[in-house]
Amino acid sequence: MLVDNGVIGDSRVQKAARSAAEAGWEVVLLGRAPVGQPTSWRLGGAEVRLVPMPEPLAKRRHEFRRAWLRRPLAYPPSGIGAHRSQAMRAWRADLRVRRAVLTAASRESGVGRPGGLSWQVLRAEEKFAGLTRRWVSLRNRQLTQARRGRKLDGPWDRVYTLFWQKVRGGGAWRRLEPGLWDYELAYGPVVDELEPDLIHANDFRMIGVGARAKLRAAAEGRRIALVWDAHEYLPGVQPWRDNARWLPGNVAHEREYVPHADATMTVSGGLADLLRREHGLAERPAVVLNAPAVDELPADPAAPVPDIRTLCGLRPGIPLLVYSGVAAAKRGLGVMVEALPRLPEAHIALVVNKPESAYVKGLVGRAEELGAADRLHVLPYVPHHQVVRFLSGAQVGVIPIQHWPNHEIALITKFFEYSHARLPLVVSDVRTMAETVRETGQGEVFAAEDVTDFVRAVRAVLGDPARYRGAYDRPGLLAGWTWEAQAEALDAVYTRLLPGAPSRPAPDGDPAPGAAPASVGVGS
Repeated sequence: MLVDNGVIGDSRVQKAARSAAEAGWEVVLLGRAPVGQPTSWRLGGAEVRLVPMPEPLAKRRHEFRRAWLRRPLAYPPSGIGAHRSQAMRAWRADLRVRRAVLTAASRESGVGRPGGLSWQVLRAEEKFAGLTRRWVSLRNRQLTQARRGRKLDGPWDRVYTLFWQKVRGGGAWRRLEPGLWDYELAYGPVVDELEPDLIHANDFRMIGVGARAKLRAAAEGRRIALVWDAHEYLPGVQPWRDNARWLPGNVAHEREYVPHADATMTVSGGLADLLRREHGLAERPAVVLNAPAVDELPADPAAPVPDIRTLCGLRPGIPLLVYSGVAAAKRGLGVMVEALPRLPEAHIALVVNKPESAYVKGLVGRAEELGAADRLHVLPYVPHHQVVRFLSGAQVGVIPIQHWPNHEIALITKFFEYSHARLPLVVSDVRTMAETVRETGQGEVFAAEDVTDFVRAVRAVLGDPARYRGAYDRPGLLAGWTWEAQAEALDAVYTRLLPGAPSRPAPDGDPAPGAAPASVGVGS
């Protein structure tokens, strides 16, 4: 299995690797080492390996050049500017200490004000240091301005993008997003060494790595089955980098290599239909929902599950609204904070990936301006097998995401986590999620980014929570929203692609006589 992150925090990938290993496949999950050193551990029966990945190609050539015409005084983009700034700070710190020593010596001798040659030399050096500091600051400002003026998002960059799209077509990513080669150069040799029977490539960056490994194996007379797991609709993604080339480059890369996939799976029925039309797939992708693994045993069964109300300092009965997930502007968290003055009895818990991020600090600052900072609680993630029980201490699960193409077509992970925690939901009117909530009756829908409508929805849910919780009593509803049900669909895809694979181990872990586990090394 291939993934472009450090595995920890990616619950879908972790669950897929673990459940595939439990089904008897030999699983090696390759991720990216966050600190440049190879790491490995066991995830249930799966082996996790994190590989180092240098990123020299992620930087564009202009980032190594000086802007002689636009900012002639700027430092070269080599790091020397930061070095000079730090050296200046060290010099000034030394001058302050020397001044303190001379001043203290003068007081002890009864002279009063310090003087003499040492003092005059120090004063002259201080003046020179002041001039040098201003010169260093000027050159660093010029460097910052030069970088700001070259973000790859101007008219020239749009022309550049269109030119290579016309000239290279689907291969334009090699010019527009050459950093994708960094993934190939890090992962490719490891994949070749493992010689897997099946590769499970997660999302748009890994489809190229998997497809190229498949092509190399075919040249050696080996067959690799390639599964592409599409987590989102790439053309509808908000670009991850602030430049005009990122999205066209990644879209071109995906389109070049998707035809090499033997099977495709994705996170929702709506996205499955969209991918089939977008890529002209022969069959509809299998749907494997981002549902929680409700029966998964934790690594340490004795480890206590944190209590969300205790962490917020709340006694029972006080209304607590919870948001769990990535903290970003497009997730719409601002509407929750703006609603606090209109919901004076309610508290909000934000269980987020980066509690100290600038965006989260901005939300806290806004709550302070509204006089409601004591009712906004920011909490870190808990281990994924604890999420459902952790969230169950709240009264309402909130999903305030804004209208983006990918938000319209999926039931996201937190939707299922809230559901298994049996929380009444308040969700924005993105299409698939709003339709589901209206059909099941498990919550209320509000117009995205509309504070007044959000307050109405919250009050409705808090006014009759038993009515909304009762929706979860529908026979089979929650049972279909479990990872255990999704793992069966995952296993069916692998089995169909490797019909001649050796017998897999029996559930007790003993292989069938004379057989070895199917080698699905980098797949699952």
